[in-house]
Amino acid sequence: MGSDFKAIPLIDISPLVEKIDDPSMASDKDLLEVVRLLDDACKEAGFFYVKGHGIAELLMKEVRDVTRKFFQLPYEEKLKIKMTPQSGYRGYQRVGENVTKGKPDMHEAIDCYTPIKPGKYGDLAKPMEGSNLWPEYPSNFEVLLENYIDLCRDLSRKIMRGIALALGGTIDAFEGETVGDPFWVLRLIGYPVDIPEEQRTDTGW
Repeated sequence: MGSDFKAIPLIDISPLVEKIDDPSMASDKDLLEVVRLLDDACKEAGFFYVKGHGIAELLMKEVRDVTRKFFQLPYEEKLKIKMTPQSGYRGYQRVGENVTKGKPDMHEAIDCYTPIKPGKYGDLAKPMEGSNLWPEYPSNFEVLLENYIDLCRDLSRKIMRGIALALGGTIDAFEGETVGDPFWVLRLIGYPVDIPEEQRTDTGW
């Protein structure tokens, strides 16, 4: 991987999104160009942004809006979905509860992960067993987030198909019984209004 890149690449993946599941896609020049760009980005920067992903701007705005509404609720209301070991560490965490490099993060958040049924992966996954916790208000929170998550999962599948081709593998190299059981993470973050912009450096998908 290169270490002297100047910016994180921005890749228009619309040809990949539209055609990656088409059996005749191997001859599509636009799709193959996206595969080449993914290959370059992973080798040179190790990261990339995407556009042309197909997830509606309106849905993304609605997700942001309901998230803001949740974080504006009284603290006691937010604690109804508090993160605990019993929830598989899913749910709400207050400002400063999450710690990065020994310092409390100045944000509050809702952590969501792939639901895991008890015993599915044995003792290794026991701490992560559970389902996501959704607030009662806003009333459309769960529906919007579940829809958004489903779309992101399918988008991720398509991108991984492109990366599989970039690596010279088969299109389904990251699917099936061997590696076809992905674990996703989503963190919704809210910052107190008095946190300076330059300190808002937390990460999350």
